[in-house]
Amino acid sequence: MACLLDARARLLVDASLDAYDTSEYALAERLWPKLPPDSLVIVDKGFYSASLLWPLQHRQGRHWLIPARAGLRGEVVQTHGPGDVSLRMKVSPQARKKDPGLPLTWEVRAITRELDGKPRTLFTSLMDPARYKAEEVFALYHERWEIEGVFDEFKTHLRANSTVLRSKTPELVQQELWGLLLAHFAIRQLMAQAAWARELDPDRLSFIHAVRVIKRKMPQAAAIPP
Repeated sequence: MACLLDARARLLVDASLDAYDTSEYALAERLWPKLPPDSLVIVDKGFYSASLLWPLQHRQGRHWLIPARAGLRGEVVQTHGPGDVSLRMKVSPQARKKDPGLPLTWEVRAITRELDGKPRTLFTSLMDPARYKAEEVFALYHERWEIEGVFDEFKTHLRANSTVLRSKTPELVQQELWGLLLAHFAIRQLMAQAAWARELDPDRLSFIHAVRVIKRKMPQAAAIPP
């Protein structure tokens, strides 16, 4: 089953696993070089930091999209349209102390739109408004929440009544996590194949229902000789 996940996926997962006291920032910095070229990283606002995002853009050649923190202000450099501007942001002394190669200021694009009756601002490195339309960029952030559904599928439906991982050593914990990843990938792949056969969006299918169907079919598969 290992062939179900390509080498790139393995690199991404390995870069995201470490001891419990390793910070998310450290894991993110380790992950950046392993991302596909010209990819877009969608992160939550806790990751807003020039020392984290500027290198991702200017040294790794990747893009990012993040909600603006409350109170963040910058100097408007250029207006692209209603609720769409380029801002010059100051780089904090703490960030430059951590990474002396950072500039004194950096530019970000700020896109503001109404969401649930309130203004919501996203910052991004996708600076070209002609190539990256404001409405399309803003709509992309909704995709970030799909990962929360994946976490639920892992924690609630794949592990059933188990509240913790069973393994007792770091090596076996990684092995158990890989088993869960492979099982999740296989289920989602079957769901995608079923959806494509009916020309449906795979997101319309129920993960819980797919798990139940596979569980019902497993005794039949075990009865077939190798």
